Amino acid sequence: MTIFCKAFRAYIVFGISLSFLPGIAFCQSNDDQKSTPKPPTPDTHANEKFPAPAAEEKSQKTSHTIHAKGQELRYTAVAGTLILKKDEGNGQPAASVFFIAYTLDGADTNKRPLTFAFNGGPGSSSVWLHIGALGPKRVALTDEGLAVPPPYRLVDNEQTALTFTDLVFIDPVTTGFSRHAPGEDPKQFHGVEEDLDSVADVIRLYLTKYGRWNSPKFLAGESYGTTRAAGLSKLLLDRYGIYLNGITLISSALDFRTLSFQPGNDLPNILFLPSYATTAWFHKKLPADLESRDVKDVAEEARTFAAGPYAQALMKGDKLAEPERRQIVEQLARFTGLGPDYIDRSDLRISDERFFKELLRGQHELVGRYDSRLTNYALDPASEAAEFDPSYASVEGAFTAAFNDYVRKELNWQTDLPYNILTPKVWPWNMSGFTNGYVNTAYRLKDAMTENQFMHVLQMNGYYDLATPFFATEYTFDHLNLAPALRGNVSMGYCGAGHMLYLKSSCREELQSDMSRMYQSVLSSR
Repeated sequence: MTIFCKAFRAYIVFGISLSFLPGIAFCQSNDDQKSTPKPPTPDTHANEKFPAPAAEEKSQKTSHTIHAKGQELRYTAVAGTLILKKDEGNGQPAASVFFIAYTLDGADTNKRPLTFAFNGGPGSSSVWLHIGALGPKRVALTDEGLAVPPPYRLVDNEQTALTFTDLVFIDPVTTGFSRHAPGEDPKQFHGVEEDLDSVADVIRLYLTKYGRWNSPKFLAGESYGTTRAAGLSKLLLDRYGIYLNGITLISSALDFRTLSFQPGNDLPNILFLPSYATTAWFHKKLPADLESRDVKDVAEEARTFAAGPYAQALMKGDKLAEPERRQIVEQLARFTGLGPDYIDRSDLRISDERFFKELLRGQHELVGRYDSRLTNYALDPASEAAEFDPSYASVEGAFTAAFNDYVRKELNWQTDLPYNILTPKVWPWNMSGFTNGYVNTAYRLKDAMTENQFMHVLQMNGYYDLATPFFATEYTFDHLNLAPALRGNVSMGYCGAGHMLYLKSSCREELQSDMSRMYQSVLSSR
């Protein structure tokens, strides 16, 4: 999960998932902000107490069996490290990268798909997709994806992607058990391009050492992991001649213009609005005529208003006439559940941080960022911004305890190193080099799809994701400028959940079904 640098001011983000949560956190880079300041969030996984261990390549293999979809799956798990070296792999070790791979026993590796999966942050391990969505084991939560009391446990994952693909979960340097080598500067791995370089090398090394160069190859990323996946689709092709068969993107962050509330950038105000509407609908804050409709219809009506009258009004700026302004205020109140006076005082522009706090202010509650269905009591009912994210707080403990128990007891990986679930130690994250000051890897995805016309993309969205809203993702894909013949290579899925949509059992089922369908479609055309 999970995204913005600013999010660290109030609560830890994934990565957004940026996995922020599992996913993504991002900071904008522009002429006034050349680097990202170190997030002030206390680091519960501090590395200073644990000096960088010697970089050594090792692995631990175990055998397992689960039952999923009426099948008995016998598989091998390998927990291990791959060593990144300087000077095209001929120099001294630079880092040790931890991974966990699952391969179906007895399968033909020339036909069996292989999927490399990761979350985002930046600073997030792959734990969220691993034991939340794709792996053979998952954290036991309620069917709606809500927390249960400790102690926590893992169960067989009925919706594991292992039914149709082998899996490799990668923890980028400084996350999980991955560390820079002694004497090396970890900053060489902490940036958009630096991260792409290192993860691409990990993929190359795994293909080489485990004999999978001729397997059908896929990526799966969430939140900032989608930023990475889009960039990798082009880098792998250019640098190593690795042509991907497909990519699964969950809760995307490809063009940061669409997500960064900054003066002069009105895109987020427009693109977040439909997600504000679905959130307000869920909490029964909309007028009766909207509350009587289903969430898809509410989302569609909000899209129409946001891309039409609202966008036109914002374009007029100070030239917006008072009668039209009053109409826009009324419509914004209708779709957001916020008071007209508040909207007017906000100059028709409601930032995400304010919305988290304002929607349920009268109840002294705040809504979740990763999943706006979830709420909790506000620590400071009078403040403007949310003090924490209820949806992250709901799952952090379960994933942390369950994974640390699993990796040592079932996968037999023995280490005293802390597993960095989500760490700000990767900050400042280097986001320089983009022409307009905003990170954007969408155009690299477009270039890769154009050069490799067999590659397909599945995009999954949550209606209650206020970290990477679905309308922002739609906008990004609508502006890829793909050739008409290639537009059918992109498919979109939607579910009534948040950023980590797979935490909800029905959405996890939908993710597995849509992924399986995409894989079958791609491979049947070979």
